[in-house]
Amino acid sequence: MKISVIGGGPAGLYFGILMKRADPSCDLTILERNPEGVTWGWGVVFSDETLENFQEADEPTYRRIAETFARWESIEILHRDRVIRCGGHVFYGIRRMRLLEILQTRCRELGVTLRFSTEGADPSDFAGADLVVAADGVNSRIRSDRADVFKPDIEVGRSPYIWLATSRVFPAFTFIIRENEHGLFQVHAYPFDEAASTFIVETDEATWRRAGLDRATEAESVAYCQSLFAPELAGHSLMSNKSTWGRFRRVRCGTWRHGNIVLIGDAAHTAHFSIGSGTKMAMEDSIALVGALREGTGIPSALEAFEEARRIDILKRQRAAEVSQRWFEGIARYRRFEPEQFAASLMTRSKRVTHGNLRKRDPGYIAELDRWFADRNGCAGVEPPPPPMFTPYRLRRMELVNRVVVSPMCQYSASDGTPGDWHLVHLGSRAIGGAGLVIAEMTDVSRDGRITPGCSGMYKDEHVAAWRRIVDFVHAHSKARIALQLAHAGRKGSTKLMWEGIDDPLPEGNWPLISASAIPWSPANQVPRAMERADMDQVRDDFARAAEMAREAGFDMLEIHFAHGYLLSSFISPLTNTRADEYGGPLENRMRYPLEVFDAVRRVWPVDRPISVRISATDWVEGGFEPDHAVEASIMLKAHGCDIIDVSSGMTTPRAAPVYGAMYQTPFADRIRNEAGIPTMALGNIQSWDQVNTIIVAGHADLCVLARPHLFDPYFTLHAAADQKHDDAHWPNQYLAARPRRGRA
Repeated sequence: MKISVIGGGPAGLYFGILMKRADPSCDLTILERNPEGVTWGWGVVFSDETLENFQEADEPTYRRIAETFARWESIEILHRDRVIRCGGHVFYGIRRMRLLEILQTRCRELGVTLRFSTEGADPSDFAGADLVVAADGVNSRIRSDRADVFKPDIEVGRSPYIWLATSRVFPAFTFIIRENEHGLFQVHAYPFDEAASTFIVETDEATWRRAGLDRATEAESVAYCQSLFAPELAGHSLMSNKSTWGRFRRVRCGTWRHGNIVLIGDAAHTAHFSIGSGTKMAMEDSIALVGALREGTGIPSALEAFEEARRIDILKRQRAAEVSQRWFEGIARYRRFEPEQFAASLMTRSKRVTHGNLRKRDPGYIAELDRWFADRNGCAGVEPPPPPMFTPYRLRRMELVNRVVVSPMCQYSASDGTPGDWHLVHLGSRAIGGAGLVIAEMTDVSRDGRITPGCSGMYKDEHVAAWRRIVDFVHAHSKARIALQLAHAGRKGSTKLMWEGIDDPLPEGNWPLISASAIPWSPANQVPRAMERADMDQVRDDFARAAEMAREAGFDMLEIHFAHGYLLSSFISPLTNTRADEYGGPLENRMRYPLEVFDAVRRVWPVDRPISVRISATDWVEGGFEPDHAVEASIMLKAHGCDIIDVSSGMTTPRAAPVYGAMYQTPFADRIRNEAGIPTMALGNIQSWDQVNTIIVAGHADLCVLARPHLFDPYFTLHAAADQKHDDAHWPNQYLAARPRRGRA
C-alpha cells in the first residue's frame, strides 16, 4: 500500500511510525513544508494517561520521550501577590523540537521516507497514493482546498496571545495574573526540559491595544512582557521563535474523510492550549487511525471506523477546552476574587476537575480551601469546616441552612389552580429531604395565565389556604425555606397536560392567549393577541395581587418567571417581541414591561423577604437573546431590587438548539454573578454533591438548583456530602437536622 502523509508534525510522524510497524511493506512518505530542524512553538505537555498510550503503541518511542521530559506534580497560581499551590497534577513536558527529532529518528529506523521543504498540497505530490493522511495543521491546505467536503467550522478566539519561552525553569505548571495601567494579563508557564519553560502571555483585546502591543514589533512585545513579569522571571530572559500575537482558532469539521483522504490532528480539530491537549489528540488520532487500518476491512471502511471511534472523545475535549478558553477570555470578571476562590475557579474552569477530584489529588489543599470558605460564610470556628454546599446563605432576612435548592417543577395536578395532597407530599418530601430552599412550581396569576388546566394558581381566595397548608408543613417539619414562583404562560398557554401531549393545544375549552407580539408558539398553537396597554395593566395587577396572596400564605420568597418563553419572557427575547412601540426594539425597551411587573410585585412584597427572577440566559438561536444581553438584563433587575437571578436557558422558541452537558448552564450563572454583581442560582444537569461543592466554592454561583428525580435524591445528595469525610457521629448536628428518620425523601 502506498501512503502519503502531508505534514511532518507529531501527528504525521507518529502515524508514520505506527503504520510502518503495523505494515513494514507499505510505501510511506511524509511531506513537510518546513526545512528539517525548523519548527515553531516551544514545549509540549503530556499526562500520565497519554504516556501510557504511547508506551503501548510503540515502546522505543515512549522510552526516548521518557528519557528527556520534565516532570511536575503541582499547579501554582500567582494572584494578588499570593501563591496558591495544589498538588497531585502530574504532567510531563518536552521541547517540541526534541519531540520531532525523536519521531523523525524513529521514522527513519523503520524505513519511512521523509521529504522536507515540500508543501504537499498539490495533487501531484500524492498521485497514485492509496491513502492520503492530511496532518498539515491548523492552516491545512488539504482541508481548505476541499472545504466544500470537509465543511470546516473555524471560530477565532477573542484574546490575543503570544507564545514565548524563558530560561527560568518553573517548578510547577504556573498561572500568573498581573494587572497594570493597561489592564489584565495572564501567563501559562510550564517547564519542558532542564533549561527552559514555555511562557504564553494572553490578554484581552482592549488591554492589548492600550499597551500598544497591536503595533509592537516582535522585539518590543518580548521587552514589554519581560518587564511586566520581571518579578516572576527572577532575572531570566524571555525567548522568541518568530513569535507574534495571534488568536486561537478552534477548528471543527463536518467530516474528517473524503475518498482516500483523511484529516488528523489540528487539520481536523483543535483544542485551546489552556487544557494542553493539542499534541495529545493529534498523536492519539494516529494510534486510532492505524488501529482502524489494521482491521483490514478496506480504506473507506477503516476511515469511517476511525472517525466514528474518535469523534465523540474529540468533541468532549473540545467542549472542555471551549469552556476553559471562555474562562480565560473573561478572566477580568474574577479579578476581585480573593486568591483562594480565584484559584478554585481557575482549576475547575473546564468542569473536568471538581472539588472532589481536587480532594483526591491534594487533601491538604481542599482542607484549607474549605476552611477559608467556611470562615467567610457563617461557619467560622465550626470544626471540622463543612463542605461549601453546607454553608448557610442569606438573602435579606431569609437564611438558608445550605446551598441546595429544589427547582420549581410543574406537577399539572391542581384543580382550577388549587394545590392538593399531591403538592403537599411533593414539596414536603423535598423539604424534609434536607434542601435549603424549595421553590413551588410555576404558579399562574390568573386562570387564563395557566399553561394547562392542571397548573397551580394564585388567583382565587381558596388558593391562599391551600398553599398555607403546604407552607406550614414545610416550616413545621424541616429547616427548609419555601418560595413561590409566579408566572403567566402567555403564548404557551391553553395546552394539554404534559403526559397528554406537551405544548399541544386543548381539543376544546381553549382560553384566549396574549403575548408581546402576535406570534404563536408553533403553527399548531393559537395565535396570541399582542398585548395592549389595558392588558398590561391587568396582568401587572394580577402579579401584584398574587404576591399579596403569597405573603398571606406565608411564603419566604417569591420568584418571578421571566424565562422559557412565557409571557414576560416573550417581551425580553427579540425572537418573540417585534413590537414597534416603547416596549419593543432595543433591550432596554423590551425589559420595560417585565420590570414594570417586577416593581409592582416588589412594592407589595415585604421588604425583608427576597425576590428572585428566573431568566433564560440564551435563546440558543442565532439572532436571539444572548449571554451578553443576560448580563445587561441582570444589571437592570439588580437596580430594581432583585435579590438573586435564577439562571436557566432556552425554551423560548421551538427552534432552540441547546448544547447540553454536565452543568451546562453554570457558565451563564457565573457570568451574571461576576459581571452584573448580583447573586445567582445555577441549574441545569447538576448531577452530584461534588458538582454543587465545586460551583459554590469556585464562585460560579451562590446556590445550586436541582430538579429531576434521576438527578436529585435529597437525602442521598446531602448525606453523601457529609459522608465524604465524616460519619454521623462527628458531623455537626445542625447540618443533618433535616435528615428524614425513616427511608428516603
